[in-house]
Amino acid sequence: MQLFSLRTAGRICSVSRGTMWRRAMLHGSLLLHLPARTTSFLPASHPTFTTFMGQAKKNQGGANQDVGGLPGEVDVVVVGGGVLGCSSLYHLAKLGVTNTILLEAHELTAGTTWHTAGLMSTMGRSETDYSLRNTTLNMLRRLEEETGVSPGLIENGSVYISSTRKGQAVRKDEFARWVTFMRVLGCECELITLSQLKDLYPLVDTSDINAVVHVREGGQMDPAGTCEGLTRWAMKQGARVVKCCPVTDIRTTETLLGGRRVSEVHTNQGVIKTNAVINATGSWGNYITSMVGVTLPLQSFRHGYVVTEGVEGLLGMPVLRDLVSSAYLKAQGDSAVIGYFEPNPEPIDQIRRNFPFGLYEMNWDIYGPIHEQIIQRIPILENVGIKSTIVGPESFTPDGRAIMGEDPNVQGFFHCCGFNSHGMQYSGGCGDQLAKWVIRGEPELDLFGFDVRRFHPPLIKNKSWVLARSQECLSSNYSIVFPHDEPLAGRGQRLSPLHQELEAAGSVFQERNGWERPGWFHSSPVPVLPYDYFGAYDHTPAHADHPYYSLLTQDNTFDFPVHHDVIQQECIACRERAAVFDMTSFGKYYLTGPDAQRTADWVFSANMTGPAGSTIYTCMLNERGGVEADLTVSVCEGGEGTACDPSFEGRGFYITTGGSTGRYCAKHILKEARSQGWLVDLEDRTEDLALISVQGPHSRDILQQLTHEDLADSSFPFSSHKTITLAGHSLRALRLSFVGELGWELHVPRDSALAVYRSLMDVGKSWGITNAGFRAIDSLSCEKGYRHWHGDVRPDDTPLEAGLAFTCKLNTQTNFKGRAALECQRKEGISKKLVTLTLEDGSRPLWGLEAIVRDGEVLGYVRRAEYAFSLGRAIAYGYVRRPEGGRVTKEFLSSGTWQLEVMGKRLPASLHLKPPFDPQNLRVKGIYGGQ
Repeated sequence: MQLFSLRTAGRICSVSRGTMWRRAMLHGSLLLHLPARTTSFLPASHPTFTTFMGQAKKNQGGANQDVGGLPGEVDVVVVGGGVLGCSSLYHLAKLGVTNTILLEAHELTAGTTWHTAGLMSTMGRSETDYSLRNTTLNMLRRLEEETGVSPGLIENGSVYISSTRKGQAVRKDEFARWVTFMRVLGCECELITLSQLKDLYPLVDTSDINAVVHVREGGQMDPAGTCEGLTRWAMKQGARVVKCCPVTDIRTTETLLGGRRVSEVHTNQGVIKTNAVINATGSWGNYITSMVGVTLPLQSFRHGYVVTEGVEGLLGMPVLRDLVSSAYLKAQGDSAVIGYFEPNPEPIDQIRRNFPFGLYEMNWDIYGPIHEQIIQRIPILENVGIKSTIVGPESFTPDGRAIMGEDPNVQGFFHCCGFNSHGMQYSGGCGDQLAKWVIRGEPELDLFGFDVRRFHPPLIKNKSWVLARSQECLSSNYSIVFPHDEPLAGRGQRLSPLHQELEAAGSVFQERNGWERPGWFHSSPVPVLPYDYFGAYDHTPAHADHPYYSLLTQDNTFDFPVHHDVIQQECIACRERAAVFDMTSFGKYYLTGPDAQRTADWVFSANMTGPAGSTIYTCMLNERGGVEADLTVSVCEGGEGTACDPSFEGRGFYITTGGSTGRYCAKHILKEARSQGWLVDLEDRTEDLALISVQGPHSRDILQQLTHEDLADSSFPFSSHKTITLAGHSLRALRLSFVGELGWELHVPRDSALAVYRSLMDVGKSWGITNAGFRAIDSLSCEKGYRHWHGDVRPDDTPLEAGLAFTCKLNTQTNFKGRAALECQRKEGISKKLVTLTLEDGSRPLWGLEAIVRDGEVLGYVRRAEYAFSLGRAIAYGYVRRPEGGRVTKEFLSSGTWQLEVMGKRLPASLHLKPPFDPQNLRVKGIYGGQ
């Protein structure tokens, strides 16, 4: 291949000679590759390809060798020989499961893994992120000793830099918050000065840098060596690896309640009987899922990096992440590998099924501007040539998270796809958790953010939605994460019947699981406009005026948001008068059938034997006693056959759960019923019913004017429900509150919702009724001490640790899932405890992730925080552990001096053993005297 050099006048230069030219750019010198023909495959002579093949063929008898014929039956079939498949095989073997086989259609790493940049950082955005990445790092550290094969781990660390360019000054606050959180978890990171950065990385231009994070651990790895080591160790334990063996079909058998389970895997070399399949085929994931009638929300993009000629002084430097430029740079010998998360990535409509070691041409119109920014950061690159370009397929998802776990409709079929260019960093942790998921039925960590059940099924099949949301996630990979971020892509998918009315009233909507729900209310309408890709593509000009986006950006701060006073007024209205909340996005299900009671007794932790008309707050637990969900369950009898009052035989249960977790909860219930052989019907009424919540001291006065039903405490007590007629419409009313006030939830058939809402607002005028959104709900529920699932409680927290022991029927003889674990924990005592803290300084906000400090020692971090307007200060919840281990007792919590570390500064805080607002729980009972 000839190399042609073209000098430029200090600017990006784009050259075209028809389709035969491959364009490659450097600032000051342009190298043009002129191949004999344009090809999507990497030539066998390419240095990167030969490096990979040399590594893969080392150590004869290793994992790259075929092993005998196919077995007739195995415990687990892993499909895909990339790093996730290899890690899954390895971790299954670590747990003693070795009657397994990995099937690869071509060679190991032939998909996305072989061309990955191989970065390894433990800096994550959550405790789960850090744990998964840290597991990967520890796996890499021991792998060579275990196998004799080096994973190529170079612990040169990383530096993350922020600058004042592009209005990014606020990232300095994000860095301080991020480092505070990561240090609590054990990450070896710190904020360093510019002089320290210069000592560490002399090549960097620091003129506009305003913050730097140095991560000492991790750095980079070799994909081929990692996969070789993982499979070699697994094979020594008895696992098998077969390459050039594409899967042609996966057969299933029917189970209870319309379910199916995996039974056979068909290949070009034979059939394997099995009860478990792990799909780890990345961008090709839907080719495999289609064999069992399942679709994943995967979108592949052309994504890659360039490799430069030698750069003097680069050898041994840390991995550099310039978050403002949305690019990274690592040393590969004395060359630089420069990658990017482009603002206008090229989507792949459908990736070719047969595309081993496949690459695409570099698009310099996309990459050129990013490379110019990197040259500004590392000026020496101006006169360094580009040796090669690597652009391959990479799969992304609509929320930037991988897709893992057992498919809710196909038992034994496990997903492990869509790692959004972070597969190497997550490989060890996700392989470990998936192996435990396969063997034990559940992971150890909180993996809701990765669980396939988090997606709404119709959206999964909506290709335009998947494309837009995935593009937004890719392009914002290095963006600042603000407390009130909202996506702009894929909006307007699921609308409440009140949507247009609330939009006209000024609702600033949030998006959750496709639903548009009110966040807070502005003084004028703020519709969400169609996604404009920020003008990234020629056919989509950017919106010249987008009031909704402008309001979002006003909240882009780690101080009090601009709209802080608006949220305050909504909260005050609820506490002093009455507020209406549209909570239609909540999941709504009816559990009925011959075994409904047995199922309810088993899956719900609370006592479900109460009379019809009772409403119970309860949890669903996993085998370890962890909280899989918190929800309300209303005991019902069959009714008139409407959406709010269905007809059925015997006792039934009306279930309501958070809008983001509806499918997750429903599939958990069905899975348990199937495993026990119980016959039930779980009917999804989420789309058929609106949920209008009326809360506040005057809520009963307003509602009573619209119904003949007696709403007094004696006839309609707290935690009860009835079907009533209100404003001339039949609905189910639940006397509940998620904000700590007298109030009712009205579950209204969709066609009646708007009329009921208008009647409420009309009658409520004289009582000062107002619209309010979820930003107010978050504040009100936080100061009242009500739990948020996946914030205050997660699958790795138990009710005893979370202060929810009252939701568990441990004083009965009824068994329920997780009971044994709770009884054991109750006997031994809890080693972590959810605590409530308030900042003594009422002029400072909290957002979560702050360190919790007692007597100078860090005991944990804040899971959730809000400003409590009734208290005039910020309030926070988080779990604490004793530094020396052991039980966390009331005496321990009551003593000591407490602080919260906010962006590196320790501020005085007060600990509360009871919720500081309405600790006697009087307001939900309608008792307001003396308050």
